[in-house]
Amino acid sequence: MKNALVEIYTGLKSLFIGLGITIGQFFKPTVTVHYPHETLKIPARFRGHIELVRDPATGKPKCFVCKLCEKACPSDCITVEGIKPEGAKRKTVTNYRLDFTKCSLCGSCVEACRDGAIRFSREYNLASTNKEDYIMDLFKRLEAEGGTQNPTQPTAGGEPQPATATIPSTTNPHAGPASAQVQPATTAQVQLEAK
Repeated sequence: MKNALVEIYTGLKSLFIGLGITIGQFFKPTVTVHYPHETLKIPARFRGHIELVRDPATGKPKCFVCKLCEKACPSDCITVEGIKPEGAKRKTVTNYRLDFTKCSLCGSCVEACRDGAIRFSREYNLASTNKEDYIMDLFKRLEAEGGTQNPTQPTAGGEPQPATATIPSTTNPHAGPASAQVQPATTAQVQLEAK
């Protein structure tokens, strides 16, 4: 009989403790973000996949195919190819392939690049059911951006500008990040709040 009363007491005690926690949380403000209508501020040190950096003087990629990033990559997910145009001192990149399915975001490639030709992007909205969408040609992506300033380029104060998230159109729900970048007419740009 005594054991039964002890069990009832401990059960009721744990029930009221749980109810107290639930009631306390009920009156606290909500922390849920209603994505994609609301977004969180991305930290300044966020690491997305790597991207090529455009030379502001020439408008072309800074990369001159030294292949240091390719050699430094422990996952062997970077392939760089280039040609040397006639009369030029350095090579120019023609193909910069990143297999993001293998990438561990370790940053060895960014650290190895002595000229700052690659950096981490601020893209976080990468969702697809197709593996091919994660095998990216970063040179073609940079060319597709054209002469527009990269949204992840730091401002004069050193603070990165807000990133843009690319959302596939509703007409193609299975469009991945690669197709969203190549077909800007079928995408909607959602500006992240910079608070």
